[in-house]
Order: sequence, then C-alpha cells, then structure tokens
Amino acid sequence: MAQKGVELDRETFSCSICLDLLKDPVTIPCGHSYCMNCIKTHWDGEDEKKIYSCPQCRQSFTPRPVLVKNTMLAVLVEELKKTGLQAAPADHCYAGAEDVACDVCTGRKLKALKSCLVCVASFCEKHLQLHYDLAPFKKHKLVEPSKKLQENICSRHDEVMKIFCRTDQQCICYLCSMDEHKGHDTVSAAAERTERQRELEVSRQNIPQRIQDREKDVKLLQQEVEAISRSADKAVEDSEKIFTELIHLMEERRSDVEQQVRSQQETEVSRVKELQEKLEQEITELKRKDAELEQLSHTEDHNQFLHNYPSLSALNESTHSSSINIRPLSYFEDVTAAVSEVRDKLQDVLRETWTNFSLTVTDVDVLLSDPEPKTRAEFLKYSREITLDPNTAHEVVFLSEGNRKVTFSEQSYPSHPDRFTECFQVLSRESLTGRCYWEVDWYGEDIYIAVAYKNIKREGSWDECGFGQNDKSWALYSYRNYDYIFWYNSVQTRVSGPQSSTLGVYLDHSAGILSFYSVSGTMTLLHRVQTTFTQPLYAGLCIEFHYSFTAELCKLK
Repeated sequence: MAQKGVELDRETFSCSICLDLLKDPVTIPCGHSYCMNCIKTHWDGEDEKKIYSCPQCRQSFTPRPVLVKNTMLAVLVEELKKTGLQAAPADHCYAGAEDVACDVCTGRKLKALKSCLVCVASFCEKHLQLHYDLAPFKKHKLVEPSKKLQENICSRHDEVMKIFCRTDQQCICYLCSMDEHKGHDTVSAAAERTERQRELEVSRQNIPQRIQDREKDVKLLQQEVEAISRSADKAVEDSEKIFTELIHLMEERRSDVEQQVRSQQETEVSRVKELQEKLEQEITELKRKDAELEQLSHTEDHNQFLHNYPSLSALNESTHSSSINIRPLSYFEDVTAAVSEVRDKLQDVLRETWTNFSLTVTDVDVLLSDPEPKTRAEFLKYSREITLDPNTAHEVVFLSEGNRKVTFSEQSYPSHPDRFTECFQVLSRESLTGRCYWEVDWYGEDIYIAVAYKNIKREGSWDECGFGQNDKSWALYSYRNYDYIFWYNSVQTRVSGPQSSTLGVYLDHSAGILSFYSVSGTMTLLHRVQTTFTQPLYAGLCIEFHYSFTAELCKLK
C-alpha cells in the first residue's frame, strides 16, 4: 500500500508538460499546476492569438495570467524528495527518435507499449490501462507498437481500412466499398490475411528442400575442384618427364604445355568456384528469405502483412541442378597422350599437329554452362542498361533521352581524345563483359550496330576507324528493305534475314560469342560470331547522314 501511495504522489506532483517533478510550481486559474518555465514556454507559443490555454483541460484565459510561485506546492515537493520520491521515469522510458511514442502523453512522451488497430493510436503503460480495465476497450485489437498506423487509415474517407479489394489488390474502408470499389470482389482484411498466410506457409515448405539440394551441389562442386586439380597436377608431372627426354628439341614446347594446362586449370576451377559461390549465395538468400517470411507470418497487423506480402512472398528463380553436368572420366589425361605423341613424332608433331595439341588442352570442359538463350524472355534475363558516351560522339551525333537516343544534328562538342573525328559513330559509356543483351530501335535507311574495343582508333578515315573495318570492332550493317552485311577487319559477310526496326545483340564475352538478331514477334538469328575477346567490349552505333534518322537503345527492364 505504501508503494501505491508513492506512485500516486509522483503523478500528483509532476508537471504534465515535462513529466518531471514540479520546479518552481505555479497554479494557473483553472487549478492545474506546472513548472513556471514549462507554462511560460507553452504560453509564449500562443502570444500571436492572445488567447492562453491550459495544456490539460484546454480552458482559455484572456489576458495572459500573471504567474506566481505556489509556495506550498514547492515545500511539499521538496519534502517528498527527501522521502525518496523519484523525479520522473528514467530516460530509457521516454520515446527516442527510433521509438513509437505514446499518442496521449503531453510534453515529453513515453514509449508506447502497444498500438491499437481500432483506436489507430499507440499507448504507454499508463494510458493503455483503459484497454485492460473497460469492457468496450477489451475487444480492441492490440499489436506491438507501430509507426505505420496511419497507413491503416483511408486517405479519402479518414476511416480505418478493414476491407481488402481483391479486384484492385488493395486495402479499403467500408465507404470505399460503397463508392469507387462498388461491385468489386471484397473480403475482410482478416480473411484475406488468412488466405495469404496459407500461401506463405506453402512457399516456405519448399525452402528447406532447396537449401538441402544446394548444399549437396556445393559439396559436389568441391569434389570436382579437387579432381580437376589432381588431374591437372598429374598431367603436368607426366609432361615434365616426357619433355625431359626431349630437352634439346622440345624445351620451348614444354613450357607452352605447362602454361596451357595451368591456364585451363585456372579457368575450369574458376568456373566451378563461381557456380559454387552462386549456390552458396542462393543458400544464404533462401535462409534470409525464410527468416523474412517467418517474421511476416507473425505480423499482427493485417494491413501491414498485406502491404509487405507481395514484395516478400516471391522466391527468386533457383539455380537448376541440371546445369551441373559432371564428366568424371578424364580431364587432362589427353594432354599426357598428346605429349607422348610429340615424343614419338618429334619434328613432325612440331610442324603439323601442334595446333591440334593446343586444342586438346582447351577442350577440357568440366561444367556445362547455362545454355545459350533461345527465346526473347531468356535473352531479357541478361539485358543491360546501356547509355552512350558523349565524349566519343562525332559532332553530328546528337544524344538525347538520357544518352540513349541518337539523331543526326550538328553539335558543338568540346574537344576530347575519345571523340570520333571522321566517322559518324558513338560508343557506350559502359564496358561489356560476361553475358549481355541489348536492343536497338531505329528508323532511317541504314545503320551499323557494333561492339568494339575501347582502343579502336578515333582519328582517321572510315577504312581506319569505321566499325567492322579493323580487328578491334565487329558490326552488323542493316539497309532498309535489303539483306544485312556483317563486317569484321574489312571483310564482309552477306546475311539473310527478316527486316525489322528492332535489332538485338547478345554477347557472351568469356565464351567469345557475339550474335545479332532481328526482333519482331519472334527472334531470328541473323549472324553469330565465335571468337576470343581479349578486352572488354563497348556497344557502338554508326548513323547515316540524314536528318530523319533516329536510333535508340531500348529500356528492357
């Protein structure tokens, strides 16, 4: 009972503005008491209206009352301090920037203990008591403190949104259901939550198995790394022995074999580890996703659940185990056989079969990489956001639409060492490695769509700098209503295919694949290049000398 009395005194002798014990207490005409500085500051904010109010009962006074220290209250507060009365709730009870504050507290607000979905307000322990004591409030839905309660209020009707419109996939209030959502398929938010909760649980059921599958794949790939290394080491060892016998004739070729084997070993191990890392990342992502879904499943606020559900429920596409095709027979053993053949044939092998020997090393292929895309949807998985570099554009090449669109127009570009001076060309700002796909929409008589190394010559004639006229660029030339021509190193290859105002380009840099497509209802392969790219590539466009010409790199995402 004594403790209860202390609690009562603490509230009685605390200022409702600062929530601390009264300091220099004053009593205003309505009978409520405050710290002198607290009520002065409060009334200073009302000076413009010339009407002064009580923060608790809202009674107004005109003119501003004169404040006089309440001596009796001051003495009582000092005496109570001596008896052990604490000043105010500890600082950790007050709401900070990251906390949900009580909506009822005045002055410095306490942390909210619960939020009420019916009242659409948050309450500290003291102001929450009514929800536990009064029967009407006991039926209200209390949840963990939330800063997003206002998102449960209809912005149009200022009513709580308790209904979910399946037609428009959004939460609405009862007035919305009779107005702009009249006749739509609607259910209660709670009912929709229940159904989505079932879907969420079904989605989560697949995650453990996917994690288990990926972990098995990771172990398999680790074994593959070890097998590749063992085979490569043995091939190098055998080669060393054979070449020792031919030391005077084969010294240079011996180092070539070792270099090729080691290079291919590094390439294959790198590919395996890349996929291994991808699978480990997928495992991590799946675990993170599972945690997010679990957290979402325990969300008590239906509207917040439905708001977050679409962005969290979808799972990323799994890495198919079918892409891991282990060939356990031989890796570099053929290298040993080839070197033995070199030993037996000596000079004949050096002159005639060395090229075939080199191919034997590079043919070692442990994993089948992802198959080359076939449909446009598959190509779009590798789409890249590409922009053009103004510093490379010829002075008649005008860039717009965020440096994605090209038209013919005289420009006053500043001097730049990367600028094409004679050819009406422009390169992309972004370098292209790995797998990339992009499309170009164009209108006019003809266009060159190209890829090029960054060190392509910039100053000089078409024969020196033009796309496809050197060994640093590959280009497809399209002339309206005629067939296509592919150019590389000044050599032309005529290409047949359907004409289209949209052309697609697919690049697999590491595999040395460059393909051009005519894109309409379907994708038609126009020309495919298989080579070895030694540097990063850049997308290029070469325009015609005509003011009606336009070409634009498409936004594919």
